[in-house]
Amino acid sequence: MTAVTAALAMLVVAMALCLLRLVRGPHLGDRVVAGDTIATILIILVTVLGMRAATRLYADVAAVVAILGFIGTVAAARYVRGRPPIA
Repeated sequence: MTAVTAALAMLVVAMALCLLRLVRGPHLGDRVVAGDTIATILIILVTVLGMRAATRLYADVAAVVAILGFIGTVAAARYVRGRPPIA
């Protein structure tokens, strides 16, 4: 088993645990943190898949996921604070 395959397996387990926290997490803050962590794990997962495929095309996908994750985190933070979302 190569290091990339081991990394993919660990990332899948980490994402499954975060999904569990996202579904079960007793508070809204727990769910927001779990969602942000899932976005981070997804960025790393896409990057590792790009390393496995030996191409740089996955870097663009990782950048888009990072931007969307940031926007989602900002929107969730504004919702938790009680402010209206950005129109």
